[in-house]
Amino acid sequence: MERKKYKINIAGLERELTICPLNDKLSIAGFIMFGDPEITTACAEELLKKAPNHDYILTAEAKGIPLAHEMARLSGNRRYMLARKKPKLYMTDIVEVDDRSITTKGEQKLYLDGADAALMKGARILIVDDVISTGESLAALERLVNTVGGEIVGRMTVLAEGDAAKREDIVYLEALPLFTPDGEPIA
Repeated sequence: MERKKYKINIAGLERELTICPLNDKLSIAGFIMFGDPEITTACAEELLKKAPNHDYILTAEAKGIPLAHEMARLSGNRRYMLARKKPKLYMTDIVEVDDRSITTKGEQKLYLDGADAALMKGARILIVDDVISTGESLAALERLVNTVGGEIVGRMTVLAEGDAAKREDIVYLEALPLFTPDGEPIA
């Protein structure tokens, strides 16, 4: 069975997003930047036009990585930080927080390397992600920044999904509706 698609224009580019069932009452449109350098670069350019002055970009593993990388590259190959879903062997003095994401089943944690945490202390941090929906992952990233003593100067995303589009504390490129189980947009 072929899934329904949702057509959207993001940063001047047309894309078709696959409608994916989240549960028996709600579906979401899957936005994947992996493997699409055209959309990644276009979104990074547009977000940087609106970005406040910052020292570092922080994103959560995994779907925000291409965006953070491209934004850092376009702004002079600046360093960016990654909150991991699992600690890695090379990480030391790890800082961790709880996270609940709409696209990941169950509770998870986010981990920050102590070396990154040290750089973030007193620094201006720009949090970026591909999609903000419930805001739970964003809140986890904010807790990480606050825990290490960084200053959050902005929250940016490509798509604000559902009620996230009503938030005044995030900058986004396009609003993305939620969908019924049949794939119809919810107003």
